[in-house]
Amino acid sequence: MFGRLSFAVIVLMICTASLLLLSTVKSNTRSISRSEIEVDALWDTAASGGWRPSSAPRSDWPPPPAETNGYLRVRCNGGLNQQRSAICNAVLAARIMNATLVLPELDANSFWHDDSGFHGVYDVEHFIKSLRYDVRIVESIPEVRTNGKTKKLKAFQIRPPRDASVSWYTTDALAKMREYGAIYLTPFSHRLAEEIDNPEYQRLRCRVNYHALRFKPHIMELSNSIVNRLRAQGHFMAIHLRFEMDMLSFAGCFDIFTPEEQKVLKKYREENFAPKKLVYSERRAIGKCPLTPEEVGLILRSMGFDNSTRIFLAAGELFGGDRFMKPFRSLFPRLENHISLDTSGELGKNSRGLMGSAVDYMVCLLSDIFMPTYDGPSNFANNLLGHRLYYGFRTNIIPDRKALAPIFIAREKGHAAGFEESVRRVMQNTNFGGPHKRVQPESFYTNSWPECFCQMSAANPADRCPPDNVLDILNSQLATGGNEDPESATSNSTSVVGK
Repeated sequence: MFGRLSFAVIVLMICTASLLLLSTVKSNTRSISRSEIEVDALWDTAASGGWRPSSAPRSDWPPPPAETNGYLRVRCNGGLNQQRSAICNAVLAARIMNATLVLPELDANSFWHDDSGFHGVYDVEHFIKSLRYDVRIVESIPEVRTNGKTKKLKAFQIRPPRDASVSWYTTDALAKMREYGAIYLTPFSHRLAEEIDNPEYQRLRCRVNYHALRFKPHIMELSNSIVNRLRAQGHFMAIHLRFEMDMLSFAGCFDIFTPEEQKVLKKYREENFAPKKLVYSERRAIGKCPLTPEEVGLILRSMGFDNSTRIFLAAGELFGGDRFMKPFRSLFPRLENHISLDTSGELGKNSRGLMGSAVDYMVCLLSDIFMPTYDGPSNFANNLLGHRLYYGFRTNIIPDRKALAPIFIAREKGHAAGFEESVRRVMQNTNFGGPHKRVQPESFYTNSWPECFCQMSAANPADRCPPDNVLDILNSQLATGGNEDPESATSNSTSVVGK
């Protein structure tokens, strides 16, 4: 009897121990499998891996010659950030051809209702001075005297091919420049290839984009005042909420809107984009639709951001009215935009102008976290991602719309179990702003690593930082150089820089 009781006790103890062990294993498995994102860490900059921004020349970079091959005029079309990329390309094109660049023209189109031009947005004096080692820049083509008469040199107009190669500029464009003395390239959006196998040329783009292109003082002051008001209460996040008519029309995402709203979107698409059969369910399933405001809110909540998070919204007029904003506002009530924070009232006069876009750009650049909701063809988001990388690896939250699409679709069909965990898993696999390899279709303006970055202790000589006295070297070259023949300068610039 005693033996049987002892055996029963032993069996009971083994079973109990097994259950406890199984429970512990399950608990540990849950804790390991549960995705966690350290929200507090996201408010800091991403890990640099020893890299730092650097766009100074690292090989022989002769100054522009005193006499160039002619004058280059360009008309930069599109919105502010498309124009910004075009300006960078114009400076590089002038360098490639050893041309004198005429201050780029900014297109005053019907959408922006703004004809302030380059002088109204950018600091012209700073722009010209910053690029004195790279190209000669004038504000207008000077008059020429021929046969005793003074007249303005007329530029020969050319429509450049899209993503034109460097060789097109050194042959076709340069031949016309030498023939006429000046050429006018229009339109000039995406008219120079982004991927150029010449690191010095790419670094020149970065010098233009991140150093020479500085907004006018009153725009900088207004932007800083808005940032200071936001930061007075702690960290803040900036979101580019691209839920606007043009992008929705471009994406072909109509079905969530009323019949009347769909008519408006379809009409806009017919008038502005090439005909193409677009099926909403198919587009949505592969992540081609802009995220709705509610989806943005659900992503942030799933990541661990709470309703105390302060958010700056950079957006135009949201399509569909307030019904799309209500769910987002209920999740994150502390929302601001440049109108609500502008105490001067200056932006309220023309919130759709270039100035409003410039202020939005600066506030998003200086924010602790930036989140684009549709990075596809959005020049604003793409340029900012690149600028924030260069500005010190500032944190970006870039939703993987393709991976998130089936999760949101399942939730809409009533399968909400595990929703937040699924979203977290997707977001954990995204890059939060650190250095990473550029992979197509990622743009150079979105990610200029490694060309525009360096390491103090680099294993690869190409990645080493330039000497501390690089500015003295450039100044010395500028003082002693600049008298070279423009034809030989074109040849030297291409061969020496390509070393």
